[in-house]
Amino acid sequence: MRPCFPALALLLPLPATAAAPLEDPAARAALPEFVTIPAARAADLTPAAPVDPAPFGRWDRSQGDAGSRRYSSLRQINRQNVRQLEVAWTYRSGDGRSNVQATPVIVDGVLYTPTPGRAIVAVDAATGVERWRRTFPENQGKRLQDLPARRGLVYWPGDGTHPARLLAGVGDWYYALDPRTGEPVPGFGEGGRTAIPTGSTAAGVVYRHVFVTCGVLGDAFGFDVRDGRLLWRFRSIPAAGEFGAETWDGPQQGANGWSGLSLDEGRGLAFVAFGAPRPDMVGVGRWGDNLFSNCVVALDALTGERRWHFQDVRHDIWDLDVCAPPNLVTITREGRPVDAVVGLAKSGHVTLLDRLSGQPLFPWRLRRAPVSLLPGERTSPYQPDPELPEPLSRMEFTPGMITDRTPEARAWVEQIVARSSYGFFEPFTEGKPNLFIGSRGGAEWSGAAVDVPSGRLYVTSNRWVSKITVLAQDDRERDPRHPPSAGERHYQAHCASCHGPNRGGLGVAPPLYGLGRRMDDAQVLALLRTGRGAMPPAPPLAATEQRELLDYLFRRNQPPSRGARPDEDPARPAYTFDSFQFLTDHEGYPGIKPPWGLLNCYDLSTGRILWRVPLGELPALTRAGVPKTGTHNLGGATVTAGGLVFVAGTEDEKLRAFDADTGEELWSAQLPHAGTAAPAVYAVEGRQYVVITATGGGRVGGPSGPGDATVAFALPR
Repeated sequence: MRPCFPALALLLPLPATAAAPLEDPAARAALPEFVTIPAARAADLTPAAPVDPAPFGRWDRSQGDAGSRRYSSLRQINRQNVRQLEVAWTYRSGDGRSNVQATPVIVDGVLYTPTPGRAIVAVDAATGVERWRRTFPENQGKRLQDLPARRGLVYWPGDGTHPARLLAGVGDWYYALDPRTGEPVPGFGEGGRTAIPTGSTAAGVVYRHVFVTCGVLGDAFGFDVRDGRLLWRFRSIPAAGEFGAETWDGPQQGANGWSGLSLDEGRGLAFVAFGAPRPDMVGVGRWGDNLFSNCVVALDALTGERRWHFQDVRHDIWDLDVCAPPNLVTITREGRPVDAVVGLAKSGHVTLLDRLSGQPLFPWRLRRAPVSLLPGERTSPYQPDPELPEPLSRMEFTPGMITDRTPEARAWVEQIVARSSYGFFEPFTEGKPNLFIGSRGGAEWSGAAVDVPSGRLYVTSNRWVSKITVLAQDDRERDPRHPPSAGERHYQAHCASCHGPNRGGLGVAPPLYGLGRRMDDAQVLALLRTGRGAMPPAPPLAATEQRELLDYLFRRNQPPSRGARPDEDPARPAYTFDSFQFLTDHEGYPGIKPPWGLLNCYDLSTGRILWRVPLGELPALTRAGVPKTGTHNLGGATVTAGGLVFVAGTEDEKLRAFDADTGEELWSAQLPHAGTAAPAVYAVEGRQYVVITATGGGRVGGPSGPGDATVAFALPR
């Protein structure tokens, strides 16, 4: 059932059909500045159920246990001896150099992990020696979902009748692999795989016989883990007649499901985090609050029935996903332990919700938001501005945040800020940069760890300012009666798999409409040679081919274009944006005062941050005498009963251990490449290990670039 909050008519989903032709600033200003969703009464909160300690001694899911807590009850490595850690083994896959974002799974002394070369391997967890390898054929495209086990795997031990299996997504399929051999399991789907209609991404969870997972392009699914049959599907964009359908209008793209999910095994509830709707930054085609985007949704794991949902940002045009697997936690309220679930978002919001009702445990304040100045855009009247739990960061950028690292850096950034818009959920203005903390702000897909005995939450965060410009999309596609140009053929062969068949962008790859407004020929050629962020260098092209591709991208020497699109609505002009850019100074450092990356510890019973420390350092600034700034990080933390928090994911390519009580950094080790996944903790024959996937090459910079390493640490024998 949907939770009911009395006297909150203003907070009900805004029907798409109710949107006015033009937004009225005066009407918006007449609304109360704040409205609040009240906290659940302490007496109504879900009493804590006993927690089975067994999963915390294993690591059979990339997020640790079904509750996505990344907590290990092992304590051989502790505060007193962590400085003695040394490399126990290093595994090199030898099949390529590329970013891997999945935390390994370890079962019965065997470690399972994806590799840069489109394989999943089994490695002896005590020695690092490979036992088997399963390589998947390369698809014609290079979509995000085509990376094997892109953000995780899960092990199912079997049920006495059906043997154990390793479940991993590859492309538009989920595979069940025999953990002993890597061969597809007979009887699971067709040839050991079952189709997932919206593409694979995060690790799933298994409840009884149901494997619950979500798709990179949206929706959640329940499959029979025994034979691969699709049992149910929950749509992240409701179909006509379903609850929430009135919050959208017209054909829509997915509210993405790459964020992940968790499971309350005792109650049979799956908690799915859905991210921002598509397209990013432009909402003219999706008026309304857009349920179930930016939501934590509780589903019956057996049937897929929605039990409750809670939405963070409404009608998101800033890419502020609820971005990580929800964490199951037990906290104290009025002296009584209660069960809750945590949602994390790029907005910096930390949402603490009752496990069974979905009601917030702290009052959830919403603040009146500005109207849009972009013709055709319809913003939501209210956006979240919570006080507790304390936000990881605030979405709002202000000039007081401008860097003071050097006078030159400050002057450079001040010039950019002077010609930009910014503010609390400030909408976009055509052609003007908009500054906000979001696309690399707050939390990220790597999520948080939970110290189960204390209920403390450990979460990494970023403070980078997005600088994004929305532009009129006045390009027209080729009239289909004419053959494609040579440049279009090059584009389809080398670029369309990421940027879309019509240059409209896919996943995190931005649209290329209006490219001539923001880049020239030389800049595009340089980008093709070197790549940038998640974009790899392009395959070598002859000089003639390069010119033909540039002609296509810049709309030169093309066949005649078609006229206005038949579905074009003057009330909904077409827009694009200038890719995911950030506010930086003249030397490429973040354009705001540090810290730029943090490790945060929360006492969720009070909603307060107990401590926060900079995460990572930049050696050049350290040598210049600048105090530790923290760095851009994508990796996530893991906490242990030994009183330690392990975390990597930083630009300086280190794995670190922090004191879980104080935040003091106790140990660090240099990795061969950045470790852009959370560490896993396990034991083999009485020896405890901490293992990290260290392949670099992602959106976190680092001196070593991409690699193929997995590194395990242990105490000396």
